[in-house]
Amino acid sequence: MKIHIVKIGGHLINDQKVIRSSLEYFSKLQGYKILIHGGGKKADFILNKMGINQKMIQGRRITDKETLDIVVMTYAGMINKNIVAILQSYHCNALGLCGADGNCIQSYLRDKTNIDYGYVGDVNSKSVNTHLIKFLLKKNIIPVFCSITHNGIGNLLNTNADTIAAYIAISLAREKDSEIELHFCFEKKGVLRDIQDSESYFKKINFHLFQKIKKNHTIIKNGMIPKLENAFFALKNGVSKVSIGLPNYLNDLNHKTILCL
Repeated sequence: MKIHIVKIGGHLINDQKVIRSSLEYFSKLQGYKILIHGGGKKADFILNKMGINQKMIQGRRITDKETLDIVVMTYAGMINKNIVAILQSYHCNALGLCGADGNCIQSYLRDKTNIDYGYVGDVNSKSVNTHLIKFLLKKNIIPVFCSITHNGIGNLLNTNADTIAAYIAISLAREKDSEIELHFCFEKKGVLRDIQDSESYFKKINFHLFQKIKKNHTIIKNGMIPKLENAFFALKNGVSKVSIGLPNYLNDLNHKTILCL
């Protein structure tokens, strides 16, 4: 059972023409597929319009109660349902979900020892309901997950979409009948050597190189660090292939960054 897990984010979600084009490429992927999306830039726009100040630490959002309400409305409502509607237009029978739906992804409140991130959820190896996800796939339903999870005691939590994608991939990879490919899609061709040059992407990055360039903030910025950390974590835990790049090249190994150990 081969499963493509695709996470889309960044500027791909902001522009209606771009998201429609991105989802058309996704719809052409053969076999079983799952989509995970963020929406931080859209949430930032709405929060700014409402005069709510945002705090970020190392690319991760501080989520107070007011912010949580906005991100739930934005991710699980506006963005998720828009994506599902577009996929239906491409004859993909998609089902929009957050982690609370069907108990698909149960998280726990992030530890507040060093930094209080607020209503932010982390996931672990027991968080993902693989039984329900595989049931949906076998019924030819495409799950579309937003980055909202729940803690099992009635609270919704904001959770990093890259982390959700990695853990869904890892959890499904543990099933002996599944081969998992994980794709992180955003507006760049890959991980850039020079952030000013959109053509300067790495063809391949191994873990040693990642550790080296992580220390150089002229190469990768804060938002890319958790993405790459999740990518390598997935590779180390049974996921067959992991790539980062444009959705245009989901089926093309030659025009994006391939991660390898």
